[in-house]
Amino acid sequence: MEERPQFGQIEAAYVSAQRAFRSPTLALLHKRDAPLVCSLLGMVFTATRPRVAVSDAHTEIGDALAQLRAAGYEPLPDRPARELCRQWVEAGWLITHVEDLTAGAGEDPEETEFYRLSAHAVGALEIAGRAGGARTRVSRSRVRTLLDAVDHLAEVADPDIASRQARLQREIEERKAQIGAREQELRRLDAGGEVPAADTEQLLEEAENVLALLRELPADFARVAESIKAIQRETVTALRRDERPTGEVLAEYLERAEHLMSATAEGRAFAGALGLIGDTERLDLLAQAIDGTLRHPFASQLPARERGALRGITATIERGLADVLTTQRQASRVITAQIRNHDPLRDRQVDELLRDVIAGLGRWVPASRRGQGVDPLRRLPRAGVGRIRSTLADLAPPPGPPALEAWEPDETPADLAAAAIWGGPNYPVLDELLAAARRGETTLFERDGADGLDPDVPIPLERLFAAAPAAGRRPVDLVGLLELAARAGIVDLNDVAYVDTIRPDGTRRRLAFAGAALEPVKEESP
Repeated sequence: MEERPQFGQIEAAYVSAQRAFRSPTLALLHKRDAPLVCSLLGMVFTATRPRVAVSDAHTEIGDALAQLRAAGYEPLPDRPARELCRQWVEAGWLITHVEDLTAGAGEDPEETEFYRLSAHAVGALEIAGRAGGARTRVSRSRVRTLLDAVDHLAEVADPDIASRQARLQREIEERKAQIGAREQELRRLDAGGEVPAADTEQLLEEAENVLALLRELPADFARVAESIKAIQRETVTALRRDERPTGEVLAEYLERAEHLMSATAEGRAFAGALGLIGDTERLDLLAQAIDGTLRHPFASQLPARERGALRGITATIERGLADVLTTQRQASRVITAQIRNHDPLRDRQVDELLRDVIAGLGRWVPASRRGQGVDPLRRLPRAGVGRIRSTLADLAPPPGPPALEAWEPDETPADLAAAAIWGGPNYPVLDELLAAARRGETTLFERDGADGLDPDVPIPLERLFAAAPAAGRRPVDLVGLLELAARAGIVDLNDVAYVDTIRPDGTRRRLAFAGAALEPVKEESP
């Protein structure tokens, strides 16, 4: 005879169901306009676009509502997109955060406000996507995942030593059998065997299982980020109350943050993803596996959105990690700022001022009408504290500045010639060299046994530099020669030229530059 549920069990189940339906996830799905909200959030926030600027989100949602009205869909909310987003933030489906965006060094930071989906909204969209898509089948891959999870749970929960030893021995034998089968398959392939064709239906089931696991990751990462923010809010509240020592509050915060990654399933998922990102070899293997899967013919039967999700597995994990790490850094900055600027008296004054403001709004709102103007406070009232004497009069005149120290100038005369040879380019020598080259005086290039140049062809700049005297062949003179030659007109040679320069101290340095030649311009004979 089947056992009927007792009254206490029914009451507990009913209370649990009430609590579940009060959560933002089921509250979203239980709303009358849930299809509209889910479609708008799913359109604006995608896997490749987890955050959207507030102004962009308002514009896109407003355009989407206008398109639905034009298509004849009714009823639709008549409120503007800004009010809808504000309502979704209050319901816990959207989260707002402000980031500092700096375009470049030396520029002022620009604060931009963004929307992103909460973990409840991600879960609701996941439920709606599964219910609206193809019917989930009990596939072999899902059963295998379930059995692996049950085996792992039993291994962790069973304290019996003999059972654990038997389980480990069975696992070792199974691994040995798998290794033997793999070795046999490897020998068959080495002998010229072909790879057996996989069943398309089985491949589709495996891909569906992977996608189901992938859809759970964004919600896990969002829950970790929201847990960190909740810990941050509770820590700041405890610091503001000033009921416990600051060291005790910080120790509790650090302990909770440390155990967050192991106390919850989403925390363990984040810790595993963090280890995966740090293993470059594992990431390369993952990318190769995804590429090989998408090249298989069965991948053409998957929708384009699911193929994109498979291709972006690594990017999805990286984005989730970046969101959690950013939340951690922001929480640390907020708590650090609270500790540095913590003033119990000022905090109590601020709390009292906020309570007065809220009480004033509570008295003013019921008696006001929509759109009623509010007279702004032009200036703060001046406190009548009188005059407080802070210093005593000193009849002694203020002392003057200290006397200047005696300075003896250096008697060594400055050597201007020695300083000039380390200065900039020797433009007079370079000008004369360029003028002679443009007149076609090729005898300049007949030094050190080198052949003269044809006056009718362009003159390479490296030969022209080599023809200069020693005082004009410093490294800085090469810069001056390139400057003057560019003004006179040069031709690119599409190669690399090399010159030997001589510093004033006699050291040499070989320099390279883009090859160019100077066009000679002969003076016509009268």
